[in-house]
Amino acid sequence: MNLFKNILRAWLPLVVVMTGVCGLIYLTTQQILRMNANDPQIQIAEDTAISLEIGEKPATLITKNPLDIATSLAPFLVVYNEQGIPQASSGLLHGDSPEMPVGVFQYVKEHGEDRITWQPEPGLRMAVVVVGYGGEQSGFVMVGRSLREVEKRIDQFGMIVLVAWLAILVATLVLVIFLEVVCINKSI
Repeated sequence: MNLFKNILRAWLPLVVVMTGVCGLIYLTTQQILRMNANDPQIQIAEDTAISLEIGEKPATLITKNPLDIATSLAPFLVVYNEQGIPQASSGLLHGDSPEMPVGVFQYVKEHGEDRITWQPEPGLRMAVVVVGYGGEQSGFVMVGRSLREVEKRIDQFGMIVLVAWLAILVATLVLVIFLEVVCINKSI
């Protein structure tokens, strides 16, 4: 019984440390992957806002064949007027321009930009960047794209970290048992 207590006493701190390290590795990588998912949208939104501010018309900045944002991985662009009503869109959801929650536009009015994860319907998650624009007509530019592939990568990485964590726990337990048995045999 004393051997079991000694093993547990030596192994539990290792479990805590390894759990913390593996958790930190997962969380850091997950955040990096998610934040990088915004990069194309930031560039497209800012460039589009500049074009609108110098007088370009929303319809001229949109592709002729809108994509279905429920199935496509391509970035899509929606230009909204000052009231948040879609004016032009390169992406459609069930045949309509996607509508953003009003609070997003209010936040952009106060802060100039918003980067969010938007879920227009269950199972459909988007990395979205919304910026405001001024000029003769003011409004908002929203650029988004599906998080489907990013979330697959996060899930795959999570499984790798989980397997590594379990392997480390088993290895440290075997090491602690070995050291306890060797130390007990030497002390007898």
